[in-house]
Amino acid sequence: MTPRLAAPLAAAALALAGATAHADDIKLRIASGHPAVNTYVNLMQTFFVPEVTKRVAARTKHKVEFVEGYGGSMVKVADTLEGVQSGIIDIGGYCFCFEPSNLPLHAFQVMLPFGTMSPNNSVKMARAVYNKVPYLSKVFEDKFNQRLLALIADNGYNLGTNFDWKTVADLKGQKLAGAGLNLKWLEYAGATPVQSSLPEAYTAMQTGVYNGWIMFPSGWVNFKLNEVGKFYTEVGFGAITWHGLTINKARFAKLPKDVQAIITEVAREYEAKTGTVNEENYPKQLEQLKTLGVNVKSVPDSVRLEWAKSLEKWPQEKAAELDKAGLPGSTVLKAALQEAEKLGHKWPVRYAIK
Repeated sequence: MTPRLAAPLAAAALALAGATAHADDIKLRIASGHPAVNTYVNLMQTFFVPEVTKRVAARTKHKVEFVEGYGGSMVKVADTLEGVQSGIIDIGGYCFCFEPSNLPLHAFQVMLPFGTMSPNNSVKMARAVYNKVPYLSKVFEDKFNQRLLALIADNGYNLGTNFDWKTVADLKGQKLAGAGLNLKWLEYAGATPVQSSLPEAYTAMQTGVYNGWIMFPSGWVNFKLNEVGKFYTEVGFGAITWHGLTINKARFAKLPKDVQAIITEVAREYEAKTGTVNEENYPKQLEQLKTLGVNVKSVPDSVRLEWAKSLEKWPQEKAAELDKAGLPGSTVLKAALQEAEKLGHKWPVRYAIK
């Protein structure tokens, strides 16, 4: 367990009338259950932390020091929301996929498979939907004592396996892994879905717990899954924005206003970078997989269409389920379909949401 955050130093000096203001030394604990080989965690470490530190020093009388804990050293992948909520950490980056009961609506892009494969457009579309539907941001503050700082895009999802396949029928009965709702993509294809997370993927594939993963290419490269899965097939499920960077609400409220503004500013730049960096890296990572001996190929449009048709009614089912639970499911999914189309996306099957 990490130490509790110390109170800002020299606070008493602020009460001295006419005296020169002393800078507050602010310590913030930032963490993720995923390791820094993940693009979004790498950007937390190499962009968000140094940029906030630098700008606070340059533009305010304060100094920020970050205590960083990635790869589960402070919080595990499924415990990050609770870690931020309780104040064990101040800022956390995590996948909403590990919070299906707390954040069931925040995986809305997963409910619309075969969306844009552009991480840049994915995060833009997600931000537009969040702006249209305030609930998506407010729920963090209202229920989980935290403030949403940034949305985080992933690279385009495909299917990596330790066996070759050509048709949807070839996947029937195969044990394949996913995270949260994207398990449904596998279920409708006739595969046997297995819930998993990247830190355990290598061993699980090595020991036959499952034979493949719905995964973006960076995951296959960074977690050395090329050693246990020699086939990577571009299916085009979509680049999904379903991670977020949040800060403990009470801790944020105690920060000086100028520091709050800088954290908010850098977070939005970080959000955009998760799109652009993933977009730039995608073709490089596919080429890297080829050099590592992985058979990289794309399925024909007919296979993509067949898979999409198998999922055709699922978005409406999810929308109705969410609506029944008192959430704006239909509103969000309709908005997501429209915003994707505004950015030029053409769905292989245009899902109908009532």
